[in-house]
Amino acid sequence: MQALLQLALDFFAPTADPASAFTDENFGQNRPLALIPSTLKAPESGAKQGPGVPVAPTATLFAPTVFRHPQARRELRLGDAIVGYALVRARRRSIGFSVGVEGLSVRAPQAVTLAAIDSALLAKADWIVRKLGETRERNRRQQHAQIVWRDGVQLPYLGQLLGVRLDPAAPVVGRLVALPDALPTLHLGLPLSATPQQMRDTVQAWLGRSARAHFTQRLDHFAPSMGVRWQRLALTNARTRWGSARSDGSIRLNWRLMHFAPEVLDYVVVHELAHLRVMDHSPRFWAEVAAVLPNYAQLRQRLREETAPNWDTD
Repeated sequence: MQALLQLALDFFAPTADPASAFTDENFGQNRPLALIPSTLKAPESGAKQGPGVPVAPTATLFAPTVFRHPQARRELRLGDAIVGYALVRARRRSIGFSVGVEGLSVRAPQAVTLAAIDSALLAKADWIVRKLGETRERNRRQQHAQIVWRDGVQLPYLGQLLGVRLDPAAPVVGRLVALPDALPTLHLGLPLSATPQQMRDTVQAWLGRSARAHFTQRLDHFAPSMGVRWQRLALTNARTRWGSARSDGSIRLNWRLMHFAPEVLDYVVVHELAHLRVMDHSPRFWAEVAAVLPNYAQLRQRLREETAPNWDTD
């Protein structure tokens, strides 16, 4: 039976098969070279530049950017960066990369040598370093956009601000109040003494129901014109992946997308529906997306640059 394929959005690699533990054989072979920064040769002491103008001796060190996964047991230099990556031996046919909040993870077959893995990383060095930098910057922005869970807090909802109020008279599941010329407000049926965790959980449950309704409507809207049929929708809570699709018609979308504007959500929905026709990111795939959303590149960039708030309560 043909294996089901699962693809993430193009800026994150797919999840790999369960893997065995990696031993640290030959881990230290390339570490010293990776840690030696490039050096510009300094002018000799007493050298002159122009008539009678001495040049002070200088030495410039290029400190490389360091990305090190907490479980890294091997590292190498990729361009101007030192990358320590987590390596897992897996039952698979090829080497797979994924970039997340913790850093770079690599999954490789048991028979593939460490040298071959490093060669594969070097071949993808620009992509890897770019994604690591984007993920680090996105995480930094999220930390600055942390939600302080208290009565009257505001958070982005479909690209606009949404107020949240504690209202013991409101339904426990929450009630959205939208009045003309006023900030839309979600009234939570919680006591004024509710804890930040209670507020967070109640808002998340409400936002999850809102996300399911919104995504379902947009999937039904786009699927017929794209000539595809989706079968199931699941909501995810991942921090680094917005959506995925499987060849059996299953769609997974992150409820946190509800922080973004509707047109950005449409890009994610169309992206995943396009995978039901083309299960890769080839030019044919992007042609499918462009046929529905000619401005998909701008929407894709907005998804990369804009930030969903941090939902932690501590």
